Amino acid sequence: MSEHITSQALPSRTSRAPQLSRARANVENSLAPGAIDLAVLGPTMYTLMFRNIASDGFIFSDPQFPDDISKDSKPGCIIAAPSFPAETPGTDEDYVFNWVRDGAITAMEVAKANMPTRPEATVQTLNDYVAFAGLCHSNAQPPVSKGHACFTIAGDVRPWTEQNDGPALQTITLLAAYNQLAPDTQQRAVDLVNSNVAYLLGVYQDVTTNLWEEHTGYSFFARAAQRRCFQEIQASLIPGIDKLAGLKTAIDWLSEALAGHWDGTQYVSMMADPGNGAPPSPHDPVAPAYDPNIDVVQSAVYGAVPVTDTKLLATAARLRTQWEEGGEAFYPINKTDKERFGIGPLFGRYPGDEYDGDTSDPVLGGHPWALTTCNVAELHYKLAAAITSSANVPLDALSAVFFAQSGIDASTSAADAAVSLTATGDAMMRAVVYHSDNLELSEQFDGTTGYERSVRNLTWSYAAFLSALRARAVVA
Repeated sequence: MSEHITSQALPSRTSRAPQLSRARANVENSLAPGAIDLAVLGPTMYTLMFRNIASDGFIFSDPQFPDDISKDSKPGCIIAAPSFPAETPGTDEDYVFNWVRDGAITAMEVAKANMPTRPEATVQTLNDYVAFAGLCHSNAQPPVSKGHACFTIAGDVRPWTEQNDGPALQTITLLAAYNQLAPDTQQRAVDLVNSNVAYLLGVYQDVTTNLWEEHTGYSFFARAAQRRCFQEIQASLIPGIDKLAGLKTAIDWLSEALAGHWDGTQYVSMMADPGNGAPPSPHDPVAPAYDPNIDVVQSAVYGAVPVTDTKLLATAARLRTQWEEGGEAFYPINKTDKERFGIGPLFGRYPGDEYDGDTSDPVLGGHPWALTTCNVAELHYKLAAAITSSANVPLDALSAVFFAQSGIDASTSAADAAVSLTATGDAMMRAVVYHSDNLELSEQFDGTTGYERSVRNLTWSYAAFLSALRARAVVA
């Protein structure tokens, strides 16, 4: 019998009672944040994430059409969250949709999870993911593009934006999943990859809607994701992958374009479209409210920006400073966590953020997010691994503040620097665990109280936590 998930079966977990959650109480009782063993949390986080992935026996109903089975989920659909206004008090957002970007980031964690296989050594969840991705791709007919960002749980086009990071991230995930796919599904994956790359080669120099779906222009994140995609295609040995003319030219062009986002103090998230064919100018139409933006750090986690890039590290240092005490977007919870347990800080998106899951009631400054905090922790883990491998700390005038935030200076050895960076990442991850609801992760935490808020059980939150754990395992 299939398990059919209806709106009545999706209990709200966002409304917070004025008491400590069990996970938080455990930390209170231990009086030592170090007692949280991050390494053992992976299986639980995988379980929580898998609740948001549909199969032929685990079906979601569309909360807008709960009685119409034709609109039920198809196997391989990855919902952003099981959260919609009728059952999530305090929000007005429906996340029971499939975003191409979120789905790719989640499926990557499935591909990296060493899942139990079927007799033919394949992972059915990944076979389903490819089938659903192909369904959405085939339904993306003009006027929507192959970069269309969001689909219904049945695979139909949802009126939304075009985001050219999605096909790039999906391609990266398909390449990673290839060896775990059934033979016929492998061919479907190759066809989808080739279509994505052909599309991207035609649009990579164009403007796009950015990661946060708020502005259109030249996106640092999209360019970083596209560059990584083209690099992995160029290096791929998978049979049938087209090595189209223009790949190297595109990689070189994107490298120069990413460098052009540097404004002298930070990488700028979005640059304006000059509208006249001229090269992008280093001007962000929404600065300073939009920068520094966390999507620059995410460009090193999901894209092709090296974690040793000192300009990236300078940007990351500014991000941390703005949300700690004295910063322009200070979250009081970060001060509380640091003083009581030495954990944190938690990170938001950008200083002028107003989104808290309720667009009708914006909150200036926004709130910290679980996924962004995990992404910054992952940056620290990956940098620690790079330093361990090279025996070199990329410390210069640009990155000095970033390293100082972990107690590292010119006298610190590479080995000690790696240890310090890992400890910094752990403090951030432990803050996420501490503020979780028995390890369940919503989209955001309240910047003052630390309690979860916005949409509940965000799939990307779990995927980001798991991705950070994978990076940590390399240096732990």
